[in-house]
Amino acid sequence: MRQLVVRIGLAGAAVVHLWWGLWAYAAPLNFFSTFPGFGQRWTAGYPPYNEHLVVDLGATFLTLGVLLAVPAVRYRRAVARLALAGATIFGTLHLAFHAGHRGVLSGPDWTAGLVPLVVGVLLPVALWVAAPPD
Repeated sequence: MRQLVVRIGLAGAAVVHLWWGLWAYAAPLNFFSTFPGFGQRWTAGYPPYNEHLVVDLGATFLTLGVLLAVPAVRYRRAVARLALAGATIFGTLHLAFHAGHRGVLSGPDWTAGLVPLVVGVLLPVALWVAAPPD
C-alpha cells in the first residue's frame, strides 16, 4: 500500500513538472506572462523577460518530470529516492530564492506564490521518507 501511495505521489509530481516544463519550453513568453494562470502572474513579477532563461527552466522541469515518472511507472526505491532528492534540491533552492526576493509582487501574491514552493520541498521529502523497499 505504501508503495502505491509513493508511486501516485511520484506520478503527480511528474505530471506537474512535465506540464510546467512543456509550457515553459514550448511557449516561454506565454509562460512568463501568465504563470501560474488563474489570473495570477507570478513569474512576470520578476522582470525582465528572458527567453533563454525561461526555456532553460522548462528544460529543467521536463528533466525532473521524466526522472520522477520513471519510478512511478517502474518502481525502484533507489531510483525513486534519487529523483526525489533532485526534486528536493531544486525545490529548496527555488524556495530560498523566492523567500528572499519579492520581485514586483504584492505581499499577498508573493505569499501565495510561496505556498506551492513549500509543497515542492515537503512533498518530495515525505515521499523519500515513505519510499518502501522494492
